[in-house]
Parts: sequence; structure tokens; C-alpha cells
Amino acid sequence: MNTLPPAIAGYLSGADARFFTADAVVRDDGHTYRGTEEIRDWLGRVSGEYTWTATPTGSIKLDDLRYEVRQHLEGDFPGGVVDLRYRFTLRGDLVSELVIEP
Repeated sequence: MNTLPPAIAGYLSGADARFFTADAVVRDDGHTYRGTEEIRDWLGRVSGEYTWTATPTGSIKLDDLRYEVRQHLEGDFPGGVVDLRYRFTLRGDLVSELVIEP
């Protein structure tokens, strides 16, 4: 995988709201979360609801602010297996937007 900025690498190694701007937006599974409080709640809910392993399968730098990371997930969530694209947009050293899609 390409070298990723610290905020993206940090999020991928241990999902935490501290890697997001105060007004960040996350879109995942048909829902939109705005701001670090909603993102923190979403991360807490997701991490407590299912267990999974994520295997990175690739990444690409789209431009100076946007990156796409692909991961293969296996776990006890519905379906048990999924390949996801994580599309990150940066502002400064933090993530301002994250879109997670198959």
C-alpha cells in the first residue's frame, strides 16, 4: 500500500474520533454522522456491535487531499464478508470527510 498520511493511518490502526476535524462528516451504511461527538458515538457503537478483522488490499492517492483505501473485512456482522472502500478527504492534518462503501 502507498504511504498514508498520519491521520488516515491512525484511523485505520485504531478508529478514533481524534483523527477527525471538529466539523467532519462520515457516511457509512446509509447514515451520515457530523462532528466529532456523533463520530465518536458511531465508532463506539460499531466497535461494540460486531467483531471483525480487516485486511488492507490497496490504497491510492487521488489528489493532494483525497485518498482511497480498500480493505477486506471478515467478521460476525450480517453477511460475514465484505470488501470496502474508505474514501478520505483531509483538511490540514485531520480527516474532514470519510465515506465508507462496498
